[in-house]
Amino acid sequence: MSTQTQIEQITGIINVLLATEPAFFCVAVNIKPTQNIKIFLDGDEGLPIEKCVYFNRKLYQHISGAGIFPEGEFSLEVSSPGVSEPLKLHRQYVKNIGRNVEVVFTDNTIKEGVLLAVTEQDILIEQTTGKGKKAITQQILIPFTNIKTTTVQIKF
Repeated sequence: MSTQTQIEQITGIINVLLATEPAFFCVAVNIKPTQNIKIFLDGDEGLPIEKCVYFNRKLYQHISGAGIFPEGEFSLEVSSPGVSEPLKLHRQYVKNIGRNVEVVFTDNTIKEGVLLAVTEQDILIEQTTGKGKKAITQQILIPFTNIKTTTVQIKF
């Protein structure tokens, strides 16, 4: 069975499980050559560790029962994507409205600012350049088609 087929089967299992948990969603499923399955889940209000444990146990049972790995030899990790991972889904953008983001464009130019709004087609960020009285604030509308990656920036 190909890795892509395995990912599709596991994604189907996740979707069935998440149908009863609408506050949570799947961001990505990866399988390493060592049969290590990494599942990234997120939630509209975050993903508590208790939910990671719950989903891990449920998914392990379902994946074992489905015979996706005939020898039964696989490991499973369920976690949230983490702050260093780029946003991939529209739902992640919506969840991060009000936070500082770094947007890398398809031409590799970079803009940083506060994510103000998200539509199906684009995002709106507010960027401030300069300091004090010389500070200039502008709003920038960025179509998703121009975005290579968007990463949440943590400011201390």
